[in-house]
Amino acid sequence: VLCTLYTHSDLHSDLDDPTLERHFKGHRDAITSLDFSSNMKQIASGSVDACVMIWNTRPQMRAYRFVGHKDAVTSVQFSPSGHLVASASRDKTVRLWVPSVKGESTVFRAHTGTVRSVSFSSDGQTLLTSSDDKSIKVWAVHRQKFLFSLNQHINWVRCARFSPDGRLIVSASDDKTVKLWDKNSRECINSFCEHGGYVHHADFHPSGTCIAAASTDNTVKVWDIRTHKLLQHYPVHSATVNSLSFHPSGNYLITASNDSTLKILDLLEGRLLYTLHGHQGPASCVSFSRTGDFFASGGADEQVMLWRTNFDSVDYSEVLQQKGAGDEKASDHRSYSQPSAQVR
Repeated sequence: VLCTLYTHSDLHSDLDDPTLERHFKGHRDAITSLDFSSNMKQIASGSVDACVMIWNTRPQMRAYRFVGHKDAVTSVQFSPSGHLVASASRDKTVRLWVPSVKGESTVFRAHTGTVRSVSFSSDGQTLLTSSDDKSIKVWAVHRQKFLFSLNQHINWVRCARFSPDGRLIVSASDDKTVKLWDKNSRECINSFCEHGGYVHHADFHPSGTCIAAASTDNTVKVWDIRTHKLLQHYPVHSATVNSLSFHPSGNYLITASNDSTLKILDLLEGRLLYTLHGHQGPASCVSFSRTGDFFASGGADEQVMLWRTNFDSVDYSEVLQQKGAGDEKASDHRSYSQPSAQVR
């Protein structure tokens, strides 16, 4: 799925291009993680500067800076209701913040090493953490009660996520594997070993039927979790892929890489759709909003960027049928540069 740069094509004429809406500046070091609240009114971000920031997407609304972690914040996520933000840190703790001006939080020591990720279940009742201590832990959000741990990885666990129905867990590790777990039996169902590098991020497709993972081998891979077969392989970046996010429709995947670009992949067509040049230096994290109308990205340049998706209102498969697209579609893709994100 290696693509040439293409300036314009009739294939895309019914699609509007992603546009950069706003920059958020306030962190004093690289952004590591970000997430949208369910109502799209707030974006949470974590940074190597040890702070959590809550950005209000409405103009003229001030941002909140939450101070409490003693070292780099590695991961942030809103609870499904939006009433809490969880953060993970190199200080081995997890904090649960109330995303208001007071910024009150509770803290608990979650692991014996850096905590790399935090993730809520879809019902908001449980929290998943992963760590450099090679373990994955499941907690009850109420009173932060430890429930159980999963311990088959043999290196740092960079990321762990619940499936949409909460019955499965996917984890990504520096042992070069992606593991699929049954939450009830606490057993590892399968290990996906096709990556040639450390695996930095993994998540479930909104349908719950497949997973995607991003690796230091510069690729993104998508597997079917029922057949355990590799479905798609995207060698589209020229450096480590740090983060990925599925569009809520399940038709698109966005990635962020050390090559400083964001890439939007069309999963129905199995190809690269857009390359976005916004960040100076590595792009470390990316996330679609809950409705898919927007996405946000963060980077080593200390900036959080808010983008309007624009194309998500169109059924892309219908566009292809209308256009009678020929063989050239495999290499057709558009590239955008900051600040105005124009076709180049």
